[in-house]
Amino acid sequence: MNLVESERTAVFIDGTNLYSASRSLSFDVDYRNLLSYFSEKTNLVRMHYYTALADDDPDVHNPLKPLTDWLSYNGYTVVTKRAREFTDNDGKRRLKGTNVSIMLAVDALELAPRIDHMVIFSGDADLAYFVNAIKKAGVKVTIVSSFQSTPPLVADELRRAGDEFIELKDLSNEPLESNEDLCIRKPSKHLREAFR
Repeated sequence: MNLVESERTAVFIDGTNLYSASRSLSFDVDYRNLLSYFSEKTNLVRMHYYTALADDDPDVHNPLKPLTDWLSYNGYTVVTKRAREFTDNDGKRRLKGTNVSIMLAVDALELAPRIDHMVIFSGDADLAYFVNAIKKAGVKVTIVSSFQSTPPLVADELRRAGDEFIELKDLSNEPLESNEDLCIRKPSKHLREAFR
């Protein structure tokens, strides 16, 4: 990832998308290391995490609550959206209204005049038009997601819209050999430790 220490950088994480990609690639995200990495390598302005939570029922344990609490106490701006539960035709409980792209885009547009570089952890095609608008405003945009997951979790439109695309799997692997012809760079050890 091409990070410059003097660049004012904001990171936007689509939590549901990142969770799905990391599960598909069989690794966990260490959010403490991720925050440390961006804090050390850039002039980090803000670290956002977006997720949808099921309707708050005090009698039902929400497995995301400990994560969102930890993130909000440890340097992340956590933005949640209330999702509605329903039962599908097969009798399985599902969530409706989990897409956080609009909230992410609005917050990013508000912050864009005060940053130089935006890093987006998402693969949602709905963000491609927004990314093009941010680039027109002079902000460098890096997309982090995966097309190597099964199924691929990054839309081709979004991957192409960013100034740089980082394959999530490359952040979790052992060091890659540098190959300038293929634009493959060896991720730093610290960044790889955030994805283990």
